[in-house]
Amino acid sequence: MQRPIHGGNLVWAARVAGCPTDQLVDFSASINPLGPPESAIAAIQGGLESLRHYPDPQYLALRAALGRKHHLPPDWILPGNGAAELLTWVGWEFAQGGATAILTPAFGDYQRAIQAFGGVIAPCPLTLPSCHLPQTFPPQARGLLLNNPHNPTGKLWPREEILPLLEQFDRVVVDEAFMDFLGPSEQASLTAVLPQYPNLVILRSLTKFYSLPGLRLGYALAHPQQLQRWQGLRDPWSVNNLAVLAGQAVLDDISFQNLTWNWLKPTRQALIEGLQQLGQFHPLPGAANFVLVQSDQSASQWQHQLLKDHRLFIRDCLSFPELGDRYFRLAVRTPAENQRLLEALEHGC
Repeated sequence: MQRPIHGGNLVWAARVAGCPTDQLVDFSASINPLGPPESAIAAIQGGLESLRHYPDPQYLALRAALGRKHHLPPDWILPGNGAAELLTWVGWEFAQGGATAILTPAFGDYQRAIQAFGGVIAPCPLTLPSCHLPQTFPPQARGLLLNNPHNPTGKLWPREEILPLLEQFDRVVVDEAFMDFLGPSEQASLTAVLPQYPNLVILRSLTKFYSLPGLRLGYALAHPQQLQRWQGLRDPWSVNNLAVLAGQAVLDDISFQNLTWNWLKPTRQALIEGLQQLGQFHPLPGAANFVLVQSDQSASQWQHQLLKDHRLFIRDCLSFPELGDRYFRLAVRTPAENQRLLEALEHGC
């Protein structure tokens, strides 16, 4: 069975571990371990009758709810079947002209989406562990695609560092899939400046923070003309009725949001300190719900043995060519699960 290029491939991991998927602890996918929230479950259960009907192709109610969250009119928002679907249209847009600068290492679907339409990629390597934004970019690049916080490093760039880039490129797409994990006082989202920049598109996900990856729900924020063009290209009814109902419910779930913000910061720091104490692991600082770790030994070997001996699934970084086999990525999970992982790493394989 082919090695996974994304985290969360539990079927592959269970085959390696020799156990059912529900016996694995998944550190490979950066999903909130505190969810799904009860508000989402209740909305899904209460909305089963909606399966008799097609979704509203305009998604008016969901767009209105997202508009209230971001203080934007509904026509500045386009829901999608996960942010991955919207990334496909980003790739189509970039392929229409010039090369696209991408900060590497980068989420593999960026390359897939752009090259699927014959687009050209101009890699811009980040220097680890500082991950400073490049001072210069390839001259042929007319577009820029970056994510903030950055995957896989977890680096968060302040708004002030990204804003000048909006003046340098014809089109800038900022993937903020992990931005919800930052509390209100830590936010670095560009949504507030969106009206000033017709060349800016922001992608967001509702599945990572609210632990709903199997439901598939994301959205794009951009000037209406941009989103109308994508809506005219894609298939109708991209988002199912249950995803719409769950999305509307979780946006108002303040208690779950506060629970997550209060959990993440101290739990991530404890995980980082535990890794540092082991000596042979070197975690990078970051702001997201995952930690990139440099290892003195083969990360893929650690992945294999942790699955076989402990049923713990970490993400190797072989799909990030710039990182190779000396890095792995860990989702921050509950304190008890994180401690179980630290003990397994301490005892060796």
